[in-house]
Amino acid sequence: MHRKTFSTWGAWTSRNGAARVLLERICPYQRILVSNLSSSQKSQGGGKRAQNEMKNELSHKIGFIGSGNMAKAIAFSILDAGISSPKQLIASGTASQQFENWKERGVATTLDNAEVVDFADIVFIAAPPQHFTDVVSSLSKSKLSVDYQKCFVSTMGGKPIKIIGEGLSSVVGLKVPPQIIRICPNMPSMIGAGCCIMACDEAGKYTKAVQKIIRASGTCEVVPERLMNACAATCGCGPAYLYLVIESLADGAVRAGVSRDLAYKLAAQTVVGAGQMVLKTGKHPGVLKDEICSEGGSTIAGVHALEEGGVRRSFINAVVAATKRAGELGSGK
Repeated sequence: MHRKTFSTWGAWTSRNGAARVLLERICPYQRILVSNLSSSQKSQGGGKRAQNEMKNELSHKIGFIGSGNMAKAIAFSILDAGISSPKQLIASGTASQQFENWKERGVATTLDNAEVVDFADIVFIAAPPQHFTDVVSSLSKSKLSVDYQKCFVSTMGGKPIKIIGEGLSSVVGLKVPPQIIRICPNMPSMIGAGCCIMACDEAGKYTKAVQKIIRASGTCEVVPERLMNACAATCGCGPAYLYLVIESLADGAVRAGVSRDLAYKLAAQTVVGAGQMVLKTGKHPGVLKDEICSEGGSTIAGVHALEEGGVRRSFINAVVAATKRAGELGSGK
């Protein structure tokens, strides 16, 4: 089956000027989406927009334990927004070959997690939840000696704040209990269109700074920690569900005779536009659906076919299953 990746779309739009103009004209996120498709223009789109909105640079030093895509999405967004400089950032990883993009942005890198904690005021633990024990072990064996409060921001799916705190309490070099914040960013954060959820003590010393960091790559919603797994199953896992929707819509269009490239563009923009309609009009999705479904028309025929296939039940079951699995991962299963 033919599939286009992010990099493939970037190359495709670079070669096809007309298509690029079309995307810029029709897409509400055009300044973010188009500029981020090619690395040479990263500073021209979403970065400038965010910089205009957040001109005050943070004084905090920021570190990342883990140097993968999500860590890069957060770090590079705050650099593009102008709220941090490369000299304020550091990232660790398990192999030096992971650091190429970081070094291109002028960010310090290390193979030692303790060096990140020693340097940074705000430390993002951007690692899979099953690796948390290894992270704590690496810090416990170090010669850290920190006598002021730091903040640890966890992207580890399902891992409760209490468990994170208990793990970090074994790190004797942390002489003051840290503030701990849980977040769940999603993949669109990589292009400045993210939806992130956050659980924290809203009166905490670092809360506003972390919110500012997250909002450089999209929106940030504070929720009670008891809802983190359910919200993560919606916005964190949700893009994967919607990629299936986009792919399926495109497959249907191809079956009906539309070219593959055009089918992907039509399906993707339809999903973007539908989401914007819900957000900007404030109307219930069911009301918007009814406004499209005229009596005896094509749309209601398609909706009927979806209902026969159990589309609502499938999406509900997906969120419930993902919520359950997040809890299992958080407990080490």
